[in-house]
This record gives sequence, C-alpha cells and structure tokens, in this order.
Amino acid sequence: MSGSVQIRLDLSQPSTQTVWVQMEWEPQWHRQILQFPVWTPGSYTVRDHVQHLHSLTLHSLGTPLSIRRLAPHKWQCDLVDLDPLTLTYAVESRDLSVRTGLIDPDLASLALASVVLEVEGFRWLPHRLQVVVPNSWQVHIPLTRLEQGWYAEDLDELIDSPLHAGLFGFQSFTVQGYRHELLLIGSHPFGWPETFVVDLERVCKATCQLMGTAPPAGDRYHLVLQLLENGYGGLEHDYSAVLQYSWSALATDKGYRKLLQLVGHEYLHQWNVRRLRPTEYRPYDYTRPVVSEGLWFAEGITSYYDLSLPLLAGCSDRSMLLSDLGEELSAVLMTSGRSIQSLSMSAEEAWVKLYKSTPASRDSQVSYYRLGTAVAFCLDVRLRTHGSSLAQLLRYLWERYGRTLRGYCRQDLHCWLASLADGISADLDHWLDDTDSVPLEQTAQSIGLRLVPVPSKMPHHGLTLKESSGALVIQRVMQQSPGMKASLVVGDEILGLNGFRVQHLDTIPLLMRNQKDVLVTFARRGSIQETYLSPETGVERWCLDWDSGATSDQLALREQWFQIL
Repeated sequence: MSGSVQIRLDLSQPSTQTVWVQMEWEPQWHRQILQFPVWTPGSYTVRDHVQHLHSLTLHSLGTPLSIRRLAPHKWQCDLVDLDPLTLTYAVESRDLSVRTGLIDPDLASLALASVVLEVEGFRWLPHRLQVVVPNSWQVHIPLTRLEQGWYAEDLDELIDSPLHAGLFGFQSFTVQGYRHELLLIGSHPFGWPETFVVDLERVCKATCQLMGTAPPAGDRYHLVLQLLENGYGGLEHDYSAVLQYSWSALATDKGYRKLLQLVGHEYLHQWNVRRLRPTEYRPYDYTRPVVSEGLWFAEGITSYYDLSLPLLAGCSDRSMLLSDLGEELSAVLMTSGRSIQSLSMSAEEAWVKLYKSTPASRDSQVSYYRLGTAVAFCLDVRLRTHGSSLAQLLRYLWERYGRTLRGYCRQDLHCWLASLADGISADLDHWLDDTDSVPLEQTAQSIGLRLVPVPSKMPHHGLTLKESSGALVIQRVMQQSPGMKASLVVGDEILGLNGFRVQHLDTIPLLMRNQKDVLVTFARRGSIQETYLSPETGVERWCLDWDSGATSDQLALREQWFQIL
C-alpha cells in the first residue's frame, strides 16, 4: 500500500442508491488534506458533488481521528503518528447523467469525479480500485485489470474512468485494428438498425482519418450508450465516452444521423480537449472553476466536424451535411444574444451561463458550441482560399501540443496562421472578441452556397410559452418583439386573447392569425391586466442551400470544402 491509495467501492446494496467508499493509504506528512472535486472535467460548471456525501470518518489503526472542515469540499486532519489511515464515507447516487452518478437495482453508472476524494500529495501516485457488486452483476471500467480490481496510474486516470455495472452485456468493434468495447444500456423497442455497429466503426475510422492517426486510446476504449426515453448528450474521457440518446429519435433517418454525429463528437474528443487541451487545463484543478477561452476550440471545432464525419464515413450525403450545418448556423442567426456576448466571452462565462441557461438566455448569450461551429466554418473556408484547411491546423496542434501533452493558447494558433498569410489571425481575433462579427452569409457565398431566411407561417409574437396549471406562462420575451412592445415580461400568465380563454399552446396561432391587434388578458403577481399585441411576420429559421449562380471558382472551392480533410 505504501506510495499508493487503495479504494473500495461497495455497490452491493443498490436499492439504497448509495455508494459506500473506503480509502486506505500510508500518510507521509502529519497534516492530511482531503478534498472532493467540485466539477467533472468536460462539464464546465460547478456541480458541488459534495452535496451528496455523508458519514465521513477517518481512522488510524481503528482509532477515530478528529477532522476539521476547511471548506464545503475540503477537510484537514493533523496526525500524531504516521500510521496507515482509513477513510470511509457514503455518496448518494440518484442522478442518471454523464457527469454524476446513479445506482439502482438495475445498474450503476458513476462518473468517479462525483465519488472519489483526493488525498493531497497522492494525486500523481497509483490508485488501486476494488468494486463490490451483487453476484449477478458485471463491472465495466476502462482501467488496467488486476487479479483483484483495477489499476490507475494516478488520481486523474481514476476519476476520468466512468464505471458501469449491471446485467447488460457488451460487444466489440474494431477501429484501425484496435479493439473497442461497446456497452448498450437500455433497449430499442423496434430493434437497432442492422448497420449500427458497421456505421459506428465507419464514423470512428473517419475520425482517425481526419486526425491522421490511430485512436490514442488504443485497445482500451469503451463506448457507453445509454438509450433513454428522453435524453441527449455525452461526456468524453481519455479511454471512454458515455452517451445518452433518446430511442424515439432513432425512428427517423435524421435522428439516426444525429446519433452518429454524437458518437463522432465524443470520439474526436480523444484528441481535441482530452489530450490536446487549452493551457488552463494542464493539469485540471478540481477545486475551483477554471476560466478558459479555449473552450470555443475544444467544443466549437469538435461540433463543426461532428456534422461532417458521417459524410466522410459514407453514412450520409452532401445535402444532409448542408441541412445539418444550416440548422447550426440558423441557431446562431436566430439567437439575438450574439450581439451581446462574443465567442471568447461565451467560452469564459461557461461556468456561470451556458450550463445555467434559461429560455430567456438567448437574448443575452450565445452557445460557444454553436457560435464556435460558425467560426470553424468561416475559418475552414478562409484557410482553403490559401491552399490549407482547418483539418490541417487541427492536426498541427495535435502533433505539436496533443502528443506531447502540452497546453496551447490563442497565440499558438496565430503562429500557424501567420505562416500561411497575413490577416487571418486578425480576422480570427475579430470573430472571437467582437459581437455579431462572423461573416456567415459571405462565407457561404464564397463556396457557392446561400443562407436563405424562411418566413414563419405563424404570426410572430416573440413569446416563449409553457403550459402550466391551466395557463400559459411566459418563459422568454424576445428583444424588440411584439411581446416586448406590449410590455409583457417573463412570468406573466396569458389567460386570454380577444376575450377567448387560452390554455393550450396550439390555440395561440389560431387566435392571432390575420389579426392586426390582439387584446391579451394576463395575470402578473395575482393582478389581472390587459394589453394590446400586434403580431408581425417573422423569420422561422435559416437554411443553407445551393447557389445556382455560383461561379467556377466558387464551385471549385466548394468541392475542396466537401473533401473535409
């Protein structure tokens, strides 16, 4: 045990939805500091995992020791002797998400950042793990297997390894000769598409093709797919990814393609963000929020390429790529917050805004995933006019900073861009630091495409409504919209239109159609009031379409862009 930490996770009573943790180590110093991660890498907001911890005790050779709490997530103990220590505590796990944990009689799904404490001074030393589960369960975790348990080189490798246990099975698939494991949790009522595993392999191989290397995880990669009634998202790890997806979405070709894009997104993260990290995350600081503008590159570039990976894999076509990219660009153009929050600001404010957004947030903020995708599109096209591509920049950063596990910053992008041509770095700075600055329409036009506004078929009122207790409650009032001009605000309850009581969302367009002025009856803090709202013709969305008048130069550049690499 000397020079390492022994950890035992007891999951043997899953109906309690509690993980009992025991940690043992031999102290090297008389002052011991223990701390619990406040966030899960890849999910950039404070989760306060410690809120689910209780019954923490520390013993030395069976004798209880006094522990003093220094902060909500941090403890201190001063020792008389340096005898072996045993720490025990319990973690309630009732949240089936990719960044926290759940245990119930059917399965355990645990992000270990929400379970395991750090012993100060032992972070970079080996950690050995044992897991106790019901007799019929199997345990899956992407760590080195020992005769009894698993081995992690350090704490970072341990808490980066998601643990899954239960009755579900797994199957293997191969990427460039490397064996990966696929864990399918949950079932599709209509069965999986026959080509799913083959398509999965194709998308992962296309990702390797994009990066010009074999998968960094080698034979240790675990892909975990939790199929739920409702759900979407994923979390990347060095040797794994955990995905959640709605089985109902798989009923359509588009929904299936979105799943392949999600797989590609998380698989690409093996390179971009797990090993190729912004300098602020070398190494991770688990004790506090760490601000980094580099999140736009980590997530925006990855989001841009996940759209095209199915095409590169032969699982979609060019029209599908235009449709999917058009949706992302439309989301940016339809978000008025882009005129208030820049891309670099969006990335830096991730900790307090993106993960805490509300329907009204679109008026003051913009997602660095989506705006990052838009900037990636513009940068990719711009680089192609100079005989290069965004893929070449990504591969350069990987070789120089990812393979060597060095952090990168904006200046490192500048150095590479400056080697191509003057002005690209300045344009990138403009797109990153200035609001409403991304030239989407001009960029689309330069490769023979058009961004076309699609008029709304319904009267535009600018309100986002939610049905609640027989009323329609306003969740968002779009800036400069008819709703704002009518002095309606978030929290107002719409009771009636032109004297007709409304309780369902589908009645709003009917009662507003062909109406110049609509009398709105609403309640605000118990007071019944009235106002007039004048519906307008609005834009429902934007679509990315072919430009029939494209020049030969534009068509040639578009052909290059469709090559992706």
